Amino acid sequence: MFYYEFQNSTKIISGKNSIDNIPAELNFFNSKRPLLISDSVLNKIGTVDKIVKATENDEIKIGFKYTDVPQDSDLEVINRLCKIYKENNCDSIVAVGGGSVIDTAKGVRMLISQNIEDINELMGNEILKYGVHVPFIVIPTTAGTGSEVTLVAVIEDKIKKVKMEFISYFLLPDVAILDPQMTMSLPKKATASTGMDALCHAIESYSCIQKNPMSDSYAISAISLIRDNLFKVIENGNDAEARLNMANASLMAGVAFSNSMVGLVHAIGHSLGAVCHVPHGDAISILLPYVLEYNLDVCKNEYANLLFFLADEETYIKTLKEERANKTIEIIKEWINKLNQITGLPNKLEISDEDIEKVAKIAINDGAIIVNPKKANYEDIVEILKKARKN
Repeated sequence: MFYYEFQNSTKIISGKNSIDNIPAELNFFNSKRPLLISDSVLNKIGTVDKIVKATENDEIKIGFKYTDVPQDSDLEVINRLCKIYKENNCDSIVAVGGGSVIDTAKGVRMLISQNIEDINELMGNEILKYGVHVPFIVIPTTAGTGSEVTLVAVIEDKIKKVKMEFISYFLLPDVAILDPQMTMSLPKKATASTGMDALCHAIESYSCIQKNPMSDSYAISAISLIRDNLFKVIENGNDAEARLNMANASLMAGVAFSNSMVGLVHAIGHSLGAVCHVPHGDAISILLPYVLEYNLDVCKNEYANLLFFLADEETYIKTLKEERANKTIEIIKEWINKLNQITGLPNKLEISDEDIEKVAKIAINDGAIIVNPKKANYEDIVEILKKARKN
């Protein structure tokens, strides 16, 4: 708390039909041939076509449309897209999708800006120099990752079965556009999964050792919005106001953890994705209460404070001070079980002893573990995974 750094340089455009601003933003950067990056699902349901229609005019044409980004951002895809960008004389990047699409786009931007061809050369923390500026606009289609405003990219090496973290202020997009129509088609289960991911971002950023007054303000605002809107959008996916509120919550949680980092939940979650291919939001949701219990003895004050923003005022007042931290964890468990009943979001892991050992060995070396408020070793992670496992 005696020293911190905070940056949120991304321009945020939030509201109904905000995708109509894409041409104006590209014109600002004098960009005429953007590389459009998305995935096959968004292409199939027409989301990509909406962005093409909103983007192209007499001056701006899509230089290349790539819609084959895999579920987890992959280094081979990024290296391939770098070549596509150059071959098609592209001058900017527009990313439409969830965390995988956005992280893929961040990887491509890294390669172009640094004038290299292999993403492995850039792995690490704060090693990038400014390089060539590549205009970068992001339109998220989920409300969970917050990748549109983070200095982090998580990219998988499928051969080594590890998710690599890249951290640099130069990963921040120039513009993030939040339009409720972009998340309207998100199924209930995916809405629940991404919403819990956003909640975890806010909670971990509020309690990790790099927390600061600025990140705290974004975190608690995000938690309040999630509390008031997550179950609304699951009940009615066409509720534009609630969808936009969840998008704003995800973004604010992203700003929070981008400046204070996440902790043990994400360290284990990254490894679960790499080893067992558990979807990121599902893994985070399952692990969250068990890691909170592990951290409880050193985070009691922080978790107690969060009760005010996670529950209603009456619950906070009626709960004894010494019980508030436990009540926070209890409410999160109630949310997860309710989401399991309503949407099928898993609340337990299906994982073998052998995979538990593999996940723990990788998680212990994940960068997110460094800022967790309580030190964790291999045995601690194994115990958390066993508690989160389905009996």
